[in-house]
Amino acid sequence: MQRLETWLKENRVTEVECVISDLTGIVRGKISPVDKFLYERGMHLPESVLLQTVTGDWVDDDIYYSLLDPADIDMVCQPDPDATFLLPWTQEPTAQVIHDTYDRDGNPIELSPRNVLKKVLALYDEQGWQPIVAPEMEFYLTQRCDDPDVPLVPPIGRSGRPETGRQSFSIEAANEFDPLFEDMYDWCEYQGLEIDTLIHEEGTAQMEINFLHGDALMLADHVQVFKRTMREAAMKHGVLATFMAKPVSNEPGSAMHLHQSILDVKTGRNIFSNPDGSMSELFKYHIGGMQRYIPELLPLLAPNVNSFRRFLPDTSAPINVEWGYANRTCGLRIPESNAENQRLENRLAGADANSYLAIAASLLCGYMGMMEKIEPSPACTGRAYERKNFSLPTTIESAVEKMEQSSAARKYLGDAFTDGYIAVKRAEHENFKRVISSWEREFLLLSV
Repeated sequence: MQRLETWLKENRVTEVECVISDLTGIVRGKISPVDKFLYERGMHLPESVLLQTVTGDWVDDDIYYSLLDPADIDMVCQPDPDATFLLPWTQEPTAQVIHDTYDRDGNPIELSPRNVLKKVLALYDEQGWQPIVAPEMEFYLTQRCDDPDVPLVPPIGRSGRPETGRQSFSIEAANEFDPLFEDMYDWCEYQGLEIDTLIHEEGTAQMEINFLHGDALMLADHVQVFKRTMREAAMKHGVLATFMAKPVSNEPGSAMHLHQSILDVKTGRNIFSNPDGSMSELFKYHIGGMQRYIPELLPLLAPNVNSFRRFLPDTSAPINVEWGYANRTCGLRIPESNAENQRLENRLAGADANSYLAIAASLLCGYMGMMEKIEPSPACTGRAYERKNFSLPTTIESAVEKMEQSSAARKYLGDAFTDGYIAVKRAEHENFKRVISSWEREFLLLSV
């Protein structure tokens, strides 16, 4: 707290946003005057916020009261001095401080996404390994729209015209929004977010921001902060930024591609490479674990009904867990690199995923493969879209059912987290089923 207090005073902060992430990735917490924040040394929040759905509903009472204290007690939220961010869009000097959550006895709250990632990272630490990750975040820019029944349309750029057609890797199409992205880069630098390349992706007004590789927990924090930063920058310029997995019909979906490798802590060596630069046995087992277990943990990578609309062939989105060298039709891609940078790119996670849970699931699958020495399938050298091995669940319902039956999820993530997460996803899906879609009205209204 002394280090944090010094930092707050040096930056003349007057307000502190004390935040945690819920299961859906929504930031929840309290806004406190800096003096009160320093006096209280954290905050208290009802543990029940971790069982709230994306629609603001709650899970069924039988699950709610089996996982939470019937008295609806508070959890203790303690600030992490390594997860502090100055907010450049506020009128008063304001800091966002990410908190960790504990019960009254000091035990980490199992339902907390940040604690889930910490639990997985502890497994690696026990082996003397350090995961290194580099997320790539795709998103769409769209015109503002206050009617959810109206399809989203591309925004107006500097030229005064909306983008038309596919403009993959177009510099000029990205330049249409230069003022927005200049603010975004300035704001990210101000907050210490280590972002790298800006790319115009395949979709109309679809962009991608790449993060520099680094510590897994830090990058999960940065992705959460970046999403909010990108939305704020877009709103400042009169448009919207969305991280929905599939926000626009007949356009590609948006992913959170996760590059991951593992260092030996003592030597600093990448354990995915042999001394001659070839693929190590541990790397092969890591791939094998991804193939075996991703289908069981898919709801952590594809958490919403909309997530599964992204999984279509010939749309730069994987539909299986095949692996291959520099093969973008595979869910697991090995990019071209030297021995030091040898890594795996998990292309399955959606941009809508909770960054803590997606990174935790991706790393856990690889860890289990290394522990169990799971051999991968032969590398795919052609179009993985045409191969049916290691097929994935095709709906959120089937994916959640598979996760519920997963002994691996319960062993490593815990019964409380597994049951709570499944309950939240099912409550969200029940809410979704109550809504009549425009497709139903268009094709069934006067035809059946």
